[in-house]
Amino acid sequence: MKIIDKIKQQITDNPILLYMKGSPKLPSCGFSAQAVQALSACGERFAYIDVLITPDIRAALPKWAQWPTFPQLWIDGELIGGCDIIIEMYQRGELQSLIKKTVDKYNSQAQNNP
Repeated sequence: MKIIDKIKQQITDNPILLYMKGSPKLPSCGFSAQAVQALSACGERFAYIDVLITPDIRAALPKWAQWPTFPQLWIDGELIGGCDIIIEMYQRGELQSLIKKTVDKYNSQAQNNP
């Protein structure tokens, strides 16, 4: 599988996905740590990919997504942005409502397609 296909599959398979440095329990950079804090405060589960242990993704994703830095938050197949955007959206209450809407959408789809 080509790396771009793998990235597309990860984004498709995970309604809320954070590409980050490290893990939510042990972030390896301050920006990833802030992004995790904001996402965790929304109260919903999210998937993550540690780009430090996936160098192929770390190299390919910024070019493909046209977003040069990590973390990168993807919600419902759309690139939301990096740390500053995540924090801004959280402070305005937009991140919480977007995440809730996405979780509700996928829960409803799961119930309709057992």
